[in-house]
Amino acid sequence: MAGQNLGKSTITKADIVEKVYGKIGFSKKEASELVELVFGALKDVLHEGEKVKISGFGNFVVRGKNERIGRNPQTGEQIKITARRVLTFRPSQVLKAMLNGEEYAHLKDEDDDNDND
Repeated sequence: MAGQNLGKSTITKADIVEKVYGKIGFSKKEASELVELVFGALKDVLHEGEKVKISGFGNFVVRGKNERIGRNPQTGEQIKITARRVLTFRPSQVLKAMLNGEEYAHLKDEDDDNDND
């Protein structure tokens, strides 16, 4: 089951705009601006290397990876993999429970208190 997309489709930014438009009653332009503002703020914070915590959803963390030696799987040739920053996501206990069909109303989002990442 690992790596499988169990959903039937992918949600896009335009789908999120439609949900905001339908749920809150903003105009489509206002809904689009709001969604752009939220994603822009998230990108800005992550670009600065800060952690993003969304209660009940999860944590986004930028981590540094050191330079290392890897192998080309086709040729076996050694290659240098440069140092880089990667974005990781760690789902909250609430989201994990929801995804697994478990009861989650009683869960406290423990990730909010866990700053060891």
